[in-house]
Amino acid sequence: MSLLARLHDLMGLVHAKDGRLTRELRREPGGFGLGQVPASRIPDATTGMVCGFCSTGCNLTVHLRDGEAVNLSPTADYPVNRGMACPKGWEALAVLDAPDRAVAPLLRDADGRRRREVGWDEAMSTMAARFKAIQAEHGPESIAFLSTGQIATEEMALLGAVAKFGMGMVHGDGNTRQCMASAVVAYKQSFGFDAPPYTYADLEESDCIVLIGANPCIAHPVLWQRATRNPHAPEILVIDPRRTETAMAATLHLPARPKSDLTLLYGLARLLIEAGAVDRRFVDAHTTGFDEFAAFVQTFDLDRVARETGLPAEAVRDAAARIARSKRVSLWWTMGVNQSHQGVKTAQAAINIALMTGNVGRPGTGANSITGQCNAMGSRLFSNTTGLLGGRDFADPEHRAEIASILGVPAERIPDRPSWSYDRIVRGVRDGAIRGLWVVATNPAHSWIDQDDLRRTLGKLDFLVVQDMYHSTETAELADLLLPAAAWGEKEGTFINSERRVGLLKKVRRAPGRALADFSIFRLAAEYYGCGEMFADWTSPEAAFQILKRLSAGRPCDITGIADYRAIDEAGGVQWPYPAAGPDPRPERRLFADGRFHHADGRARFVFAEPRPLPEPTDEDYPLQLLTGRGSAAQWHTQTRTAKSAVLRKLHPRDPYVEIHPADAEALGLASGDWVVVESRRGSATVRAVLTPTVAPGDLFLPMHDAATNLLTLAAFDPESRQPAYKACAVRARAALGGEIPARGDASTDH
Repeated sequence: MSLLARLHDLMGLVHAKDGRLTRELRREPGGFGLGQVPASRIPDATTGMVCGFCSTGCNLTVHLRDGEAVNLSPTADYPVNRGMACPKGWEALAVLDAPDRAVAPLLRDADGRRRREVGWDEAMSTMAARFKAIQAEHGPESIAFLSTGQIATEEMALLGAVAKFGMGMVHGDGNTRQCMASAVVAYKQSFGFDAPPYTYADLEESDCIVLIGANPCIAHPVLWQRATRNPHAPEILVIDPRRTETAMAATLHLPARPKSDLTLLYGLARLLIEAGAVDRRFVDAHTTGFDEFAAFVQTFDLDRVARETGLPAEAVRDAAARIARSKRVSLWWTMGVNQSHQGVKTAQAAINIALMTGNVGRPGTGANSITGQCNAMGSRLFSNTTGLLGGRDFADPEHRAEIASILGVPAERIPDRPSWSYDRIVRGVRDGAIRGLWVVATNPAHSWIDQDDLRRTLGKLDFLVVQDMYHSTETAELADLLLPAAAWGEKEGTFINSERRVGLLKKVRRAPGRALADFSIFRLAAEYYGCGEMFADWTSPEAAFQILKRLSAGRPCDITGIADYRAIDEAGGVQWPYPAAGPDPRPERRLFADGRFHHADGRARFVFAEPRPLPEPTDEDYPLQLLTGRGSAAQWHTQTRTAKSAVLRKLHPRDPYVEIHPADAEALGLASGDWVVVESRRGSATVRAVLTPTVAPGDLFLPMHDAATNLLTLAAFDPESRQPAYKACAVRARAALGGEIPARGDASTDH
């Protein structure tokens, strides 16, 4: 063939319009206001639904063809994200197509060596028989469940009701214990109910935004975008030991020593009192305990604060002055506060500053916890784990009677005491009190602290059931029985986001193989356990939503004014409370505008206590402080879902890594990119060294996403919330030896 002929053929390929690659690249009008879309993905309909990743609760417009999702884009007019989405949201559909989706129940053989596919009848019969046998031998409390903040609210409620009222379990907790338990306790003690008071619009209306242990630029990028659009050019104060992406954009960064933020907040409170920044009229009318608090913080003078936090006194004074001169101050925190040995008191220190300055209930104000998981707020209210449905108390006989009446279940089937917390359930497995465990949509063999200990502990169970969308998670691989679950986008229900907005989840894909919605699995569990008639009214997620409405009636979280799923869809989500009597139709609403809180006297409480030392301080053997946190806007928690996306994987380093200050690296003989072994008293991890001044000398930072991280973390807990203190423990580091360097760039961990 001549050169001219070859050139002609090549140009023909370039201009072809029907080749596979060309079809993927070609764009055509998509309709529905979408602009140009890939020709292969032109929809014939669209629908909006809430994202299934984080607690921000963005809405995504799903593009449908023949009723099946083919693409998506962020919803332009939804009050949460207003046309924005983070990388995870853009890739929400991609993770559904992973090759390791669980497509059939898997039952381990009696010898424990392999698992075989079984039908749903054998799976559920076996589960019921094994759990009943354990209860018959060891008592009703010998089986328990660990749930999640990542399934629909209706599913959480049904699981909690079936497990506790039907199957006789007393103990069941959720992985939300890992992300927001400290905020829950803080709100309950201070406000009288677990009630985050804010709306996201406050980020755009504040004169001063105080971020404590929070890096929204990475962890909650849509919320960070809203903060950057604030037209008031607000002061942005960041309290964080790392110079995070958010801290780099702050007007003032306060790099306090790890876990010294409680001391700093008490010191700021003292300075604000001295500056006359107390809203005495608000304090006297709507709070109790301020005078005692004011006396308490007198010991937190600048000398003490500077000594304990490592901050210059002038920086602390500057921060207080910026807060004092601002008319609308909002204080925000995330896991850097909650995941602490004193998380409750640190959250309450932020609440105290908001209360004393009158920065509650007004636009641009509030003491505002942003949680992690997509439906953590739903879990807080309706999972029936450590709190009774609707934010009630298991120990309160009136509350039990209310639930019995609403649900039509015998009152004696409702436990008269709260569940053990997550860590206590794990300890119960370890000491033999719990012999059977049902794990739903969570991966504790990766996410729980001191990972090696947890895996050994799970091995002691007589029977472990794991219900998940993937068969390959670290926990699923340990299961005696794996139940394949449908994922986000393959079922219906509601999520409740951090600002209390009820959003709608829709079915836009068929679940693969024989996978079922969690709601359907819980109904099967009830039938096979012989208590199905107790839940005869729970016929569908929307029927369950009507039950949740009745459970919420007259409670601070009242949602009786929401007619049905269609009403949620049309409204762009609905923030609670939304009672049938006088619902407020505004799309964004904050709490406590009337100055009334949920304690019996209508007043908020000032709650405080002396700071406590780190549970594991550094020493000669372990001289470095390990910090953990989110490392990428593209990855989510354990990467169980996000790692399935080729796009998201490219936005995250291939190898696990540790951030280390150049001075520490020099002392250890490390260069950037070297393999380094990080060791704690519990385990070790081999990771890449990233030299950066964003961590202070003496500190290391490991992203939470990598499995190696929780080989190192310490089993320490806030005494009130029982939330694990993931964020700080003592470690040492050294250059990896030849035999310790992973092959092909894979992570290496020593067990």
